[in-house]
Amino acid sequence: MNFDHYPRELHVERVDGVLTATINNPAELNAVNEAIDDALPDLFVDADRDPETRVLVLTGAGRAFCAGGSLSMMQSGLDSLDGFMAGYKNGKRMLQSMIECDKPIIAKVNGDAIGLGATLALFADVTIAAEEARFCDPHVKVGLVAGDGGSIIWPANMGYALAKYFLLTGEMVSAREAQAMGLIAKVTTRDELDAETDRIARKLAKGAQQAIRFTKRVINIPLRRAFVEMADAGFALEAISSRHHDHGEGCNAFLEKRKPVFE
Repeated sequence: MNFDHYPRELHVERVDGVLTATINNPAELNAVNEAIDDALPDLFVDADRDPETRVLVLTGAGRAFCAGGSLSMMQSGLDSLDGFMAGYKNGKRMLQSMIECDKPIIAKVNGDAIGLGATLALFADVTIAAEEARFCDPHVKVGLVAGDGGSIIWPANMGYALAKYFLLTGEMVSAREAQAMGLIAKVTTRDELDAETDRIARKLAKGAQQAIRFTKRVINIPLRRAFVEMADAGFALEAISSRHHDHGEGCNAFLEKRKPVFE
């Protein structure tokens, strides 16, 4: 399969059965803009269909993994419910395609993974992070429900008590803390991140493919069930919160670099 049709903001290359997709928007800390948002759902479907791909590695260019949705997308959701619903459809399709992709997905978290960026990293099958990286779902800080998958994957990985704390406060979690709490699998130094990711990817690529893929499918049964039960409700409640004054205040405060004053 040829991956040349992907936009420059999502650089895709395959070497020895390992497909590496790099979110390439470093000027905005790899925030998901419209081009990336449109391409990501297809990435996981194409990787699953590609006979030459055995493993998919997702990472970010520069110093961040992904800072979440771009300001232009946030503004689109604020100005138009149609804009928000378009993002909802892409978001749902993207996360569902990650779950349904039989081939293992590795998130190489080279820097901060925030909001949608954290959701992307945590929906991967193996999440490995540089020790400087941080994870955060700050939806509540801009007056939004954590509905784009965070409310599904954080409790699935770390349990309800911890997930409620971090999703209700929007606090940051360091990579070391995330590993200790079961949120992610591995942490390395920045210098060792590439080599350790390559080691894991090669190990998976050389392994018994049918066994690996069926094992992922079995493990994902509870996650698949939770996604079916919760995704629409989460996105719907996020859509409702996007029309509330608090979200407008949260966005304006972010742009004006001040603390929001919520109702």
